[in-house]
Amino acid sequence: MPILTVRDDTRLYYKDWGSGPAVFFSHGWPLSSDMWENQMMFLASHGYRVIAHDRRGFGRSDQPWHGYDHDTFADDLDELIRTLDLTEVTLVGYAMGGGEIARYIGRHGTDRVARVVLIGATTPKLAQSDDYPCGVPEPVFEGVRAGLRADRAEFMRGFARLFFGADRDGTTVSEGSMIQLHQIAMQGSLKAAHDAITACAATDYRGDIKRFNVPVLIIHGEDDAFVPFKATAEQAIQLIPEAELKVYERAPHGLLFTQKDRLNQDLLGFLRR
Repeated sequence: MPILTVRDDTRLYYKDWGSGPAVFFSHGWPLSSDMWENQMMFLASHGYRVIAHDRRGFGRSDQPWHGYDHDTFADDLDELIRTLDLTEVTLVGYAMGGGEIARYIGRHGTDRVARVVLIGATTPKLAQSDDYPCGVPEPVFEGVRAGLRADRAEFMRGFARLFFGADRDGTTVSEGSMIQLHQIAMQGSLKAAHDAITACAATDYRGDIKRFNVPVLIIHGEDDAFVPFKATAEQAIQLIPEAELKVYERAPHGLLFTQKDRLNQDLLGFLRR
């Protein structure tokens, strides 16, 4: 398997498919690179080199006890990009993967970056605070941590339903997709899932996105129950006014599965500009 050993001896798994201009995918909590299979297959078939990693603690990467914070995630991403010698790369981040990309740019700049796509991303901030009243209240995140500690497998089963909006009227999602999502989520370590939800919630990316000086596409589901549109993308477009915002009507958090054809075409169109 393709493995990179980073500065603290943590081994990171990654996929590297196809050839052509590079596109790097950063996955969401608590998943892995497998969540990108539809987008990677599509873009590799259209002449792009597509790369996606399993973040430390998730998927097939090592599961260290510490390091589940966005500074560490961003530095891992930097090592991958430099080791693979990616230049003019498009960074595509989903949910907390969007935060990882924002922190990467905040710490390492855009010298190697051509453009950025944020999909259902936690940028510019997810948790509510005195200076961010539109965010999600802290008890929601403590509920997630408590659910993980009590019965992670059952909690993730419910997460899969929320991810797809499976209980909403008019939703069409297969049982197989929910089983697949549950399997991906259970690959990671309990410690990583527990600590990373805190990082995902508490990290403030407003300073990081001030360093965005490349084209940015923001895609978000109108009916996202996990990363609410009004708490994230609606705020991000005000802080990155030159970005392009696409709101998918009635789409859940898991739009990369439920609206995969539309998403794939939007990604391809953005890449070809």
